[in-house]
Formats: sequence, structure tokens, C-alpha cells
Amino acid sequence: MFTRKWRAGILALITVFMLTACTSRGGGSSTPAVLDEPKTPATADEPGWKADTEPITFDWYLNFSWFPNKWGADATSQYVTKKTGVNINFIVPAGNENEKLNTMIASGKLPDFITLGWSEDAVKKMIEGKMVLPLNKLAEKYDPYFMKVSDPAKVSWYQQPDGNIYGYPNASSSPQDYKKYGQNFVSNQTFMVRKDIYEALGKPDMRTPDGFLKALQDAKKKFPEVNGQPLIPLGLHEFTDTGNYSLKDYLLNFLAVPYEKDGQLNDRMTDPEYIAWLKTLRKANEMGLLAKDIFIDKRPQMEEKIAQGRYFAMLYQRSDMGNQQITRYVNDPDSVYIAVDGPANSKLDPPTLAGPGISGWTLTLISKDVKDKERAIEFLTYLISEEGNRDLYMGEEGVTWDMVDGKETFKPEVLDLLNKDRTAFDKKYGASYTFWMLMDTNMNLKWAPPSAEPAKQPEDWTKGKTYSFSQYDNTIPTGTSEEGIANSKIDQAWGRTLPKLLLAASDSEFDQLFAEFLKDRDKAGYDKVKAYQAKAFAENQKKIEAFAQ
Repeated sequence: MFTRKWRAGILALITVFMLTACTSRGGGSSTPAVLDEPKTPATADEPGWKADTEPITFDWYLNFSWFPNKWGADATSQYVTKKTGVNINFIVPAGNENEKLNTMIASGKLPDFITLGWSEDAVKKMIEGKMVLPLNKLAEKYDPYFMKVSDPAKVSWYQQPDGNIYGYPNASSSPQDYKKYGQNFVSNQTFMVRKDIYEALGKPDMRTPDGFLKALQDAKKKFPEVNGQPLIPLGLHEFTDTGNYSLKDYLLNFLAVPYEKDGQLNDRMTDPEYIAWLKTLRKANEMGLLAKDIFIDKRPQMEEKIAQGRYFAMLYQRSDMGNQQITRYVNDPDSVYIAVDGPANSKLDPPTLAGPGISGWTLTLISKDVKDKERAIEFLTYLISEEGNRDLYMGEEGVTWDMVDGKETFKPEVLDLLNKDRTAFDKKYGASYTFWMLMDTNMNLKWAPPSAEPAKQPEDWTKGKTYSFSQYDNTIPTGTSEEGIANSKIDQAWGRTLPKLLLAASDSEFDQLFAEFLKDRDKAGYDKVKAYQAKAFAENQKKIEAFAQ
């Protein structure tokens, strides 16, 4: 079996090279040192954390400024600390995430754990700078149980050229997972409209540019204000220095723009369908349908406006508005946001939405400065195991759940609060992956209660439109390589260009700005980026073929 081969292979790989890191207790030093001897005998048959549950506090950096929760304030995190001895001090940036993380990297010292998006440039910086520890080496030395509970496909996917794996993903699904769970997979990528306004307009078809613009125009005309404040016809994710999620992969996937053509990666950004819809949004601005708010608001401001119901339509990640949806549903079920058919290509093909991929959502790494290597890998192993996932999803038996007919079941009052007030639920109970850093979204299918409104309708809408795009992950160069620097410059150029395209006074000005971007892209080294992507894509295909057998 592949699993056995992988375990044997990973044990062989741990002898590739000597770990460069500080000693287990002495954070901060970059002097090369071997790993300390384990305090307790390491075994693959029993979770390592059980041998040592003395109190310890780890500093855990989350590269998400919006994360609001504190460990130890709720029943679930209190239970995990009581069980394992591990307490967590979350460190969350107050402002720009990349600035905060880059400052920490430049200082040469990192918190014990780091969680960030898997595609972030900082991942490669930390690995290349030897600022994070190989999980496989830590596991072999201190907690071989990691080999038993980690997913071979995920480990293979994240294995670096030196043979090591430095980070473990959450919300990750391999091609095998698609075969096993695929019928239950949903996408976060949705086009949402406020139900009552949409129905009052006669449920307009918004798939075509003309229909889209007319619906926005009618909404603004018939509902100019929401509770005394101006209606915002269209909402998007926030604009950043590298662009906007809504107007990149989200829009491209709604238009079913292919990732590859004739076996080669497709330059999706120059696809005529995509350009046509960007021009549609330019026209929307010309018609006064793009509020200035969408260019400047960050997530907290957007969440406030979603809760107020000020947007008519949104090309947005449904899970990012979950709490606000519940608030609106409790107050008025007809005022929630529902998923409907949104922008489509000229053939009106169904969208090809991104489902869970093998890269996952985030990656969690252990710093070379970690205060206790042994306890760190043991805790990470616990978190990725079924036991850890059940604890973080269900909480403590008898407190948040009971066994009912052989199935772990949330207590009625717990489920009621989860469905009515997610923020209050997080603060009181802390279950249902309030702490999602290493959640396995396939494992939780066996515990999850049936989806309830208002989450159910948007989830159901994405079923049958959801695909795995794992083979295209990790094809974007990062780090300080020539292609990584080139790609960074290109992203920055796009971040500057995108708002200008939408604010252009005419299609001819749009064309001029886009042509200038393409010139800047070539000048930055797009040829190097394309060469890297082609090679990475070929390697991805080989990896997927290997662990799919």
C-alpha cells in the first residue's frame, strides 16, 4: 500500500541532513544543533502528548487580522488545556498582516507556531531562511505517532526538495478524498444577493452583462436607502496591494475560464470573457453603481455593512459572512443573502467553482525558536489526529455534546446557539472549529449536524459546481528567487492597475491601462514566471498520479 511505502520512505528521509536549529529549550539561537533527546520514549503506537501534560503556554501567530477569539475563554479550549496541559497565547496582527509577518521574519525570531495562507510568500521565506523546523524530523525524534495520523498525500504534497515537510495544512482534500467525500463537497465561492430585494425586482437573470447592470441599477433606484443609509449595489472582497479575490479567481471561476488549454497552463487574465466582465464593472462604475466604499473598506467595515444589509449583491466568500447572515436571519429571514446564478461567460456555461484542494487553506509551521520542540510536535500531532479534530469540533462530552444513538451529537442548547448566534457560540462553547488552525474538514463530516438556514441554501447552491484544482496549486513562484521576485512585482502591478481599470472613463482608456499592465508584466519577468509555472504544473501532475495509486 502507498501508506506503508510512504511511512518507510519518510523514515528514510529523516537522515537526509542535520537539522539547523536552536536547542529545544533555548529559543532564539541560530547556532546549528542536534535535537535534544526526548524526555519520554517515543513510540508510534501511542500519542506522545499523553506522556507529558504539565502546563505549558505556546505563542501562536495567526496571519489573519480579523481573528477575534482568545484561547481559554470558552469551554472547548479550556477542555483541551485541561486534557493536554497546553495553553495558547494567540498573536494576531492589528493592521497589515504581511507587514507584521515580514517584520518578524526580518527580526530573525518567530513565535512558537505560525499559521498563514499556504500560498503566502512568507512560507518560502521562512523555509529558505531555516526559521522553521522539519515536522518529519521532529516527529521521528519525539513523536512517531505523527506518521500514523498524518495524511500521506498531504505530506507528499508539501515535501520540499530537501526531503522534509515544514508545514501541515488545514481544510485539505486530496483526489482520494474527492472519491470518498466528493458528493458532500461545497465551494465557498458564491454570488449572493439580498433575498427580499432580489425577489422584489422579480428575480432578475444576472448572468449576462446587460442583466447584471440592469439589476444593480434597478436595486439602487427602487431601494436607494437601507435603514437611512445608501444601498451599496455591489460588494466585493477588499482591495489589497495585489488586487481583489472577487475579481481574480472568483470571477474567473464563475466565467468557467479554463486553467489549461491543450495540456498547457492558460493565461486566464487575458481571456476575452474575463476582460468583457471587467469592462462591465467599469461600465457599472460609470453608471454610479460602484460605491466608493468597496475600494477602501476592510473586512471589519464590510462585516458591519453586511450585518446592516446594505449590499444588494456580492461576489463573495459565503463563509466570511456567516455570522452576519445568522444575525440577519434571526431578525428577518427574508433579508438574508442567498446564492444565485451570477456572472457567466457568453455561452452561459455553469461556473466551475473551487472546492477543497490538497493545499488546503492555511499552513501551520513550528518555529526554530519554539520553547519546547517535543511538546510542540506532540500538540500538533494531537490537533491533526481524529481525537484532536473531534475535540476541537465537538468540544467536551457531557458539556457540549452527548452520544445519541451511537453518534456524537451537540446538546440542543449548544446547537441552538450555533445556529442563532455564532459569535456568542464561539465565546461560550468554542466548538465547531472556532479554532480552525488544523481542522480536517473531511473528518468532521461524521460529526457535523445537518446544515441549517441561512447557511444551507448557499452551500447547496454550490453542489455540482465544485471542482478540485489541486493540480494548479503551488504553481505561483514565491520567495527571493528570480521568478519569485518577478511574480511579486507583477502582483503589485496588478494591485495598482485593477482599481484604475474599474474607474476608467471609457473602454478605450481601459484598453490602454490593461496594455500598460501587460507591458509591465513582461518587463517584470513574466517569461520566468511562466517557465516556473509550467515546471511546477508538471511536477504537481506527477505527485497527484503517485499518491492517487
